[in-house]
Amino acid sequence: MGKKLLILFIFPVLLLALSCATVPLTERKTLSLVPETQMLSLSSQQYHELLEQTKVSTDPVKTAMVQRVGKNIATAAEEFMRDAGRSRDVKDFRWEFNLLDDNTVNAFCMPGGKVGVYTGILPITQDETGLAVVVGHEVAHAIARHGNERMSQALVAQMGGIGLDLALSQQSAATRSIFLNLYGIGSNIGFILPYSRIQENEADRIGLALMAKAGYDPHAAVPLWERMNKEGGPRPPEFLSTHPAPESRIRNIQGLIPEAMKYYKKQG
Repeated sequence: MGKKLLILFIFPVLLLALSCATVPLTERKTLSLVPETQMLSLSSQQYHELLEQTKVSTDPVKTAMVQRVGKNIATAAEEFMRDAGRSRDVKDFRWEFNLLDDNTVNAFCMPGGKVGVYTGILPITQDETGLAVVVGHEVAHAIARHGNERMSQALVAQMGGIGLDLALSQQSAATRSIFLNLYGIGSNIGFILPYSRIQENEADRIGLALMAKAGYDPHAAVPLWERMNKEGGPRPPEFLSTHPAPESRIRNIQGLIPEAMKYYKKQG
């Protein structure tokens, strides 16, 4: 019993020590347990399954805008990583940009550069610069390897739960259930959700730099998020949310714009 517990509690610590990565620009150390080749393979598979299940827009003007913004942001991301001496982190990215005909107010970038923009977000982005805010943010998640970090966090939380279950094995089923449920709540609020908010703030910061480097004025991020805030419905308290509260996000972005302007290359 003692040896098993020791292994279960020491193993995650060893993983933490041996599986660290660094986020570009912020230099934050992150956990990266999943081989990147596996992340890219899963991403490509899931992306093409999604394309088979979701209608791709046939609007030539809107599709061209998504493709144009995507290409500009991707080029900026590769240049950004090259300047940071980290070209190898994106060398296996195979960029792909699709406009999905769906009223969902969302966009995403999977590991490896697989991007989807839903038509439902276009009335909020309004124009090419507004769209660059969103695409820059999503691409930032990918080059920061936030997807790998989230999967790694879930693995660590799962290992902790297994260890707790073993430690409580001599207790009644009811007692074990109560403690394990508390562990699940505690790890979510105390560990996974705060890191999700950190990732969102990092994606805002890196995304502003990417859009600026691509020739889009980062000042457009503030009115974009103000419009997004008006669109949103009731939200949970910030400490229970994976995203920062809109007011906090806008204040944070306003403080980040001077840094982003250092990357600004005006188009034309």
